[in-house]
Amino acid sequence: QVQLVESGGGLVQAGGSLRLSCAASGRTFISYAMGWFLQAPGKEREFVAAISLRDGRIYYVDSVKCRFTISRYNAENTVYLQMNSLKPEDTAVYYCAARFQPPGTIVPRTRYDYWGQGTQVTVSS
Repeated sequence: QVQLVESGGGLVQAGGSLRLSCAASGRTFISYAMGWFLQAPGKEREFVAAISLRDGRIYYVDSVKCRFTISRYNAENTVYLQMNSLKPEDTAVYYCAARFQPPGTIVPRTRYDYWGQGTQVTVSS
């Protein structure tokens, strides 16, 4: 059974940093992509960033480029999201997700199959 467990959320002042972690278990993930999504109060879940565990390719949504960095540690099926220069509008529940990535395809931004429970990130002004 696939499990994704996020950690690292919390309360931070605007301009601060947080590092989220997502540990995956339950199968071999080398052919998978793992992504981060956020859901702000009253809004739909949105894609933030994703990384291919197959080849390390990365995709970011424009609003977080140059502020957020996604990385992987394949040996432990762990993905990180380093968030710098945080803004109040980054406040949301952040979810980790995983899905199979077919060979030769771009890093997926949709149709993720497995989800974590979410971790709250609150940025105060």
